[in-house]
Amino acid sequence: MKQSSLRHAIAGLAIVAASGAAYADKANDTLRVAFTKELENVDSYFNSSREGVVLQRAVWDGLIYRDPATNEYKGNLATSWEWVDDLTLEFKLREGVTFHNGEPFNADDVVYTVNFVAKEENGVKTQRNVNWMKSAEKIDEYTVRIHLKDKFPAAIEFLSGPVSMYPNEYYAEAGPSGMGLEPVGTGPYKVVSVTPGQHFVLEKNENYHDSPKGQPEIANVDIRTIPDVNTQMAELFSGSLDLIWQVPADQAEKLAEMDQFTVTNESTMRVGYLSMDAAGRSGDTPFTNLKVRQAVNHAINREELVAALLKGKSKVVWTPCFPSQFGCVEEAATQYEYDPEKAKALLAEAGYPDGFTTEFYAYRDREYAEAILSYLNAVGIKSDFKFLQYSALRELNMTGDVPLAFLTWGSFSVNDASAMVSQFFKHGSLDDARDDQVLADLEVADSATDAETRIENYTKAIERITEQAYWAPMFSYNTNYVSTNEVEYTPTADEVLRFTTMEWK
Repeated sequence: MKQSSLRHAIAGLAIVAASGAAYADKANDTLRVAFTKELENVDSYFNSSREGVVLQRAVWDGLIYRDPATNEYKGNLATSWEWVDDLTLEFKLREGVTFHNGEPFNADDVVYTVNFVAKEENGVKTQRNVNWMKSAEKIDEYTVRIHLKDKFPAAIEFLSGPVSMYPNEYYAEAGPSGMGLEPVGTGPYKVVSVTPGQHFVLEKNENYHDSPKGQPEIANVDIRTIPDVNTQMAELFSGSLDLIWQVPADQAEKLAEMDQFTVTNESTMRVGYLSMDAAGRSGDTPFTNLKVRQAVNHAINREELVAALLKGKSKVVWTPCFPSQFGCVEEAATQYEYDPEKAKALLAEAGYPDGFTTEFYAYRDREYAEAILSYLNAVGIKSDFKFLQYSALRELNMTGDVPLAFLTWGSFSVNDASAMVSQFFKHGSLDDARDDQVLADLEVADSATDAETRIENYTKAIERITEQAYWAPMFSYNTNYVSTNEVEYTPTADEVLRFTTMEWK
């Protein structure tokens, strides 16, 4: 946001604040929250946005739960688990759990869910989250086995995150479209109503089981999609909202100066990067040339982006994964110092002494995208800038129609490199590199049961990806959470809004 616009927005908000508005709907025990991006489908298997992850963790449960503070795995819908062999996991299920519609939870639900999502033809949005599973088998009413297609040591991590359990009877009838409109899970919150993409109302599940997620304190959560952050802030001041998040650093800094708000900054697992069409999927593009891709990497001042725009707990990232993820070896990555003159020289060597013009896509953080464009323009790479909704840009990415894009990935908060580097570099629909050497290294890294072998092969893949400059990784994200002083909340580093840990002061 331009500084003049920011000053005008803050000045207007100060006027609203002076009117003495109430700041929280504590009296009605309703927490009012804003989403910035439109959620394409509430069914957690048919969206890939952070907003979807937030609702997934509130409405549904997985077999396992990973404590975000200690990273300890705990039983959730499963009370225990063991590896029968390298391709088989057996789970003892929690008894006495019911879905929000009253349907009892048992092995049939696990079998139906796994067998449905594991079939590629059923169209789960992020295949990487589920395509390692082959099938599930019922042993008895509360014992189930999940069979893997190949060795996959990250299975427990994925089962603690994006793999939720659905009610078999309801889902067989409702399907993804029905689940998206009337979601049913076992989670701490029930969905009262859905206005697709716009409004979601949750209420406390009074019959929630003894889950490591904890019992919710706040009775109701009212979530509205409000794309403009200035509108969100105005509603925060007027008393129509209690909590907003993903607030840009400059606005958050201004709000932190005001006594009526609590502003908290926390790191996230989200990485911002430029993806370049090295494989030529979008046609005759300069990005098939290694020197052009190297030039793009040298053109960007990552340190300045972090210091001037992201701030907080963000840092420069050189890897095609988040550094905390298992196997994300930072030392393996080639680092490209900011050197616009070198970028120009590389473009000239590649046959573009006067630069070129390309389509450039983005879906979020327009200010960041425009800053990146200014760096590219300075070395001669001009752009036809297209700012799209996330779902529309993802579809274009999947069909290979995007030569250059500013994208982000939060790995569904899965703390394993396979959730990012393998998502984008194993010849799937989002792979713009199509490098057979990288594929071979990742196949070993993803399936090896020996930790050192996994690290060795992720290292090889990261070395190759960064040497070939298939991406320009840039920075990790942080998130600014702003709430009224009536709300007590300590955010976690995985960028999941956990309504169960929120309470009124």
